[in-house]
Amino acid sequence: MTSLFLSTLASQNIATGLAAISAFATVMALAMPAGTQSRLKARFRSVARERNLLRERRLAELSAREAKNRLRLKPTGVVARLVHVFGGSAEATSELGLRLRMAGLRGPTPEALFLFSRAAYPVAFFAAGLAVPVLGGMGAGRALAFALAGAALGYGLPRLILARLVASRQNAILRAFPDSLDLLLICVQAGMSVEAALARVTTEISGQSVALAEELSLTMAELSYLPSRWRAYHNLGERTGLGPIKLIAAALAQAERYGTPISHALAAAARECRETRLFEAERKAAALPPKLTVPLVVFFLPVLMSVILAPAGMQAMRMWKERPVAIAKPLPAAPTSPAEPSSPHPPQAAAH
Repeated sequence: MTSLFLSTLASQNIATGLAAISAFATVMALAMPAGTQSRLKARFRSVARERNLLRERRLAELSAREAKNRLRLKPTGVVARLVHVFGGSAEATSELGLRLRMAGLRGPTPEALFLFSRAAYPVAFFAAGLAVPVLGGMGAGRALAFALAGAALGYGLPRLILARLVASRQNAILRAFPDSLDLLLICVQAGMSVEAALARVTTEISGQSVALAEELSLTMAELSYLPSRWRAYHNLGERTGLGPIKLIAAALAQAERYGTPISHALAAAARECRETRLFEAERKAAALPPKLTVPLVVFFLPVLMSVILAPAGMQAMRMWKERPVAIAKPLPAAPTSPAEPSSPHPPQAAAH
């Protein structure tokens, strides 16, 4: 009776646990799309703010009559002091701003945070590298070496993080760019304008690549207020830093400048983009065998040899243990001949 009650209780616990897991999975399945939509809306709100900033910059430039094509918000206050102290020359600051935009970090705040981290990280890592060996009871020379290594790591860490962010964003854009280019070509060939085609592509491609949707949305905003449309295409290539996008931006700018049909330029660019993608896939496939040589030799070959030779070795050891052992028998004694009488005089040598 007790065992039956315990088994019933165990089955009830299992059923209750399965029901709880099912309810949790249902709640998560219903909540995940809402979280994705909220993140997407937040990204588009950021793009809208960037669009408003671009419009304000352009209006400020037109009011001041400054003959500048590149739009940039000048930092003020603490950000301006940080840029002045740690930013270096204007060319270095401009290059840093371009790298931050390629990583999707727009505005003066990311630039100030990057400059502050580049100044603060070496000090913090130097202090950490100096404190850990001292607390561990190491010598002064080793502590100084650790501190210098920590300072070098702290100085290069912000650049490494920024390069990683840029590479990740560029890969995300490249994965979705061929599909967006084909869709843009279809929209243009259907009779839509470039702005309407970009708006449609931005809407369709946002689920696949939010970064590419942001860049196309900014390009669409620049096309609406920049005095020269080719500058908007040029800015698109600069913000992404990708060769295929720069090539297509140059083709679109040339079509806008010389009045050639944009559909022809897009068709040629899409064909070249597909060929480039095919060549890149072939290059990666050709580079795969040399990359697999070392893992095969280090990991696969020893296992294969052990699998092949282990049964033979085990059988040889078993045969060696089961071999018959020969018992050594004592050799029989040699028969002794009767002793001959010894002559009192030794034999003399024969006379020659």
